[in-house]
Amino acid sequence: MMKKSTSPSMFSFSKIYCSLFGHDYVLSKNVTHHIKEYTCSHCSEQATTNSRGRLEIMTPKLKEINNVLASVHAKKLARANTDTSFQAAS
Repeated sequence: MMKKSTSPSMFSFSKIYCSLFGHDYVLSKNVTHHIKEYTCSHCSEQATTNSRGRLEIMTPKLKEINNVLASVHAKKLARANTDTSFQAAS
């Protein structure tokens, strides 16, 4: 006999609210000065800014891109801070 697999119900009042009134995005992460990640305060959907500055629904690929950008940006800022401290001392 095969077991019937029942998927969990995807019914959610928060998703209905967002479909009727729109998402209420709150800043969740600064990736760089221009790229930010947002999370809906009602349904927890994630979005990010694209190259044109518009919000785009977060995909696994965009999440990976943002993580790489954040690490490159952090290294750049750290290098700039160490460079300026050496210049000020001389």
